[in-house]
Formats: sequence, C-alpha cells, structure tokens
Amino acid sequence: MYAFPAHIDLRDRPVLIIGGGAAALAKARLMLSAGAALTLIASEFDPETRAELADRASLIRRQPVVADIESALIVFVADTPSEQAERWVEAARIAGVLINVVDQPALCDFTTPSIIERGRVTVSISTGGAAPVLGKKLRADIEALLPPQLGALADFAGRYRDAVKANFVPEARRRFWEEFFDGPIAAQVLSGDEAGAHDAMLAHINRPQAKPEIGVVHIVGAGPGDPDLLTIKALRLLQRADVILYDRLVSDEILAYARRDAERLYVGKAKSNHAVPQEEIESRLIELAREGKMVVRLKGGDPFVFGRGGEELETLRNANIPVFVCPGITAATGCAAAANMALTHRDHAQAVTFVTGHAKGEADPVLNWSALAALKHTLVVYMGVGKADSISAQLIAHGRGDATPVAVVENGTRADQKIVKGVLRDLPRLISQGGIEGPALLVIGEVAALADGDTLTALIEKERLVA
Repeated sequence: MYAFPAHIDLRDRPVLIIGGGAAALAKARLMLSAGAALTLIASEFDPETRAELADRASLIRRQPVVADIESALIVFVADTPSEQAERWVEAARIAGVLINVVDQPALCDFTTPSIIERGRVTVSISTGGAAPVLGKKLRADIEALLPPQLGALADFAGRYRDAVKANFVPEARRRFWEEFFDGPIAAQVLSGDEAGAHDAMLAHINRPQAKPEIGVVHIVGAGPGDPDLLTIKALRLLQRADVILYDRLVSDEILAYARRDAERLYVGKAKSNHAVPQEEIESRLIELAREGKMVVRLKGGDPFVFGRGGEELETLRNANIPVFVCPGITAATGCAAAANMALTHRDHAQAVTFVTGHAKGEADPVLNWSALAALKHTLVVYMGVGKADSISAQLIAHGRGDATPVAVVENGTRADQKIVKGVLRDLPRLISQGGIEGPALLVIGEVAALADGDTLTALIEKERLVA
C-alpha cells in the first residue's frame, strides 16, 4: 500500500491554506464541502478567490508565520514558489502537522483523492500524486456504477443498526446485512420507496428467529497465482467468507482480497511435509460449517485438477454439509498462456493429457507410458520436478523421441515466473541448470518448442562434451 487511505472528519476543524490563487480556491472549495473551519493566508488574493470566499472563510492578507501552521489540523500550500513551500513543509513537520503542497507530491504528507459522494457514502481514489488524471478517469468509471440513492440506502440501514443488534446474535448480523443489501428491501430504497421499505424492514427484523442454520463450505480455485486470474465469483466469496483455509500455492496477493476480519488458516502441503494432514483439514471444514460459518477452502489452480477437491467434496456431502465448488484456472492453462504456448495446435498436438508426477513415498508414478509417449500428443506433468529423470526415461523407453521439445514453467503467471526449454533427454539437467526450485509444471511435446523462455540445450550439450 503506497499510502494509507483515511476519511477524516473535518467539520469545524481548523484547516489552513497558504495561497490566494486558483489552486488555493480549488482546495478551499473541497475543504468547505467537508465543513472545515477554513483560513487562507496570502500576500495577495485573486479577485475570484476573494469574491467567492469572503463570507465563507477567513482571508488574511499577509505572509504566514510558523504559529499559523502550528494552529492548524492540516495545511495546504498553493500558488507558492518551491523555495517558500519547502520552508512551510519543514515548519509543518516540526510541528507534527500534515501538509500538502499542490502539484509537488514529493513534498506532500498526504494527497487529496478523486472523490465520489452519495450522501454518507464517499468513495475516494488516489494514485499517490503520480497520475491525478488517471484518478479522475477511474472516478468517472465508478461514478457510472453507483446509483444516485446509494447515500439514502446507507442512511436507511443506519437507522436500523441498533434494532438489528438487539435482535440478532453477532454471528448472524453480518449475514443479515449481506442479505439486506443484496435483497428486495434495499432495492425498494434505491427505487425511492422508503415507506414500503420501512414496513418490510420492521417485519424482517421482528420475524421469529429460526434455529441457527448450518454454515456452508465453498471449495474455491485461486488460479495459478496471478491475482488478475482470480474469477469474479471467487473474489466475491473471499470477500464474504468468515474463515479461509488456504494452501501453499495461494499467493499473498490473492489473500489480500479477503475480508480483513476473516479468520485465515494455513493448511498447505509441500513435498514430504504435510503441515496439516488431509483428514484434519476435512474435519476442520465440517466443524467450522457446523458452527454456522461461511467457509472458503482456497486451493491453487483448480480444486478438481490434482487438488484433492473431489475428496473434500465427498467428505462434506457425507457429513450433510452444504458445499459448492468455484472452479479456477488450472496451472496447465495458466502456465501455457504465460509462456505463449498452445497446449493443442493444429500442426503440432492433436491431444493433451494432464498427469501427476507425484506418487506415495519415493515410488515412481504408475502411468500408461505407451499412451503418453504418442506423437502429436502434449503431456503436462504436475508435481513432476522430483521425478523428472524417471519421467524422461520412461517416455523415451516407450517410444517418444529423445529430442522431443520440453518446457519447464516455475511459478507460472507470477512476477517471479521462470521458463526454461530444452529436449526430453536433458529434462533432469534442464531443471538443475535452469535453477528450478519452486512449484513447476513440465510440458512435453512439440508445442513446447513454441514457448517463450530460455533455451538451455546448447549449454547442456557443451557441458556434456566437456564432461
């Protein structure tokens, strides 16, 4: 986060603007709309500034002094030469007063955002002073999405907060409000029928309270890592979840989309290191749902592609827990796209197969190697880095050419992704020479030659000759 956003109550609070020109007037309008007790100090005031603010702010015609700054809550400096502005910045920081110098973000303790107002609802957009025009464009885009009666809806809900608090236990309140804002009563308010909404709200609040309902579990795919590849449905579920159980492959950037007060439980697994056994994960899901909570089981990629989502779904159904699945972009399609590589191609691959290179203990994966070695067939191996030597040997032994192109994609779609290319006979060396250490996908087949990435075949061949 570049700068912390905070909405400050400025009603009747002292705000100082140093300057008397057009920029000072623009800040003055903003501060007056917030109800500030406003003072402007300048050696000269533009006629427009004086005429508009004469009865609305204190206009003092002189040079400012340090005491002026010390008595303010916040200070703006506008229409002022840089050397003078720097003097006031130093004085403000010594006094512990936040200061903004118009059009000089390097001197600012805070910036004024682009603002959308709907009564009590205020949406602010900031670029940290780097691109104010972009902030205004985003404001226009968001403005079109917000109904005019949104402020009235906030006021309406505020009038019933105490009643809801008195009638609903804490666990049920948030769910009540989520249903309210998504439901017909809120729609009545937004359409202007507050009287009808009032009657419906009273009936809704005072209805007999049913026995606390069982919660629900959503098994959600987080995609391959890039937060932009999270589905809209997954984003909505993250922002509504009470508890999130997440895996090792779920990035911090994706977790940042979750509700701030959601409980987060790490249940990740690495090779030969199960932080939480699968049976315990499933027991936790059942226990949390029976407490009436909305639970998100968040998995990297797609939960039904080597993610054990099917096992969890079956266990939850057997326990009579409501459970739903939100698919995600699986690692194979995500990593292929990140490498600009088609998994199927009219000229190179007529089929694609996903397999896992993982097997219990140290055993090699048991697969139909003859079928997987077929020509014009793309093979994508999940969790295959540790068994790369066995995989390449088996495919070659069952008829796949040793010069078949291969690509290895580590941390695909993420900022730290790494892509290396070579041929099948060199697959183990490709992984070691490429410095592949993290989660990686093996793509074997003619399409791998089309991938972006570093080709290490010549380097490996040179080392072989030297050896």
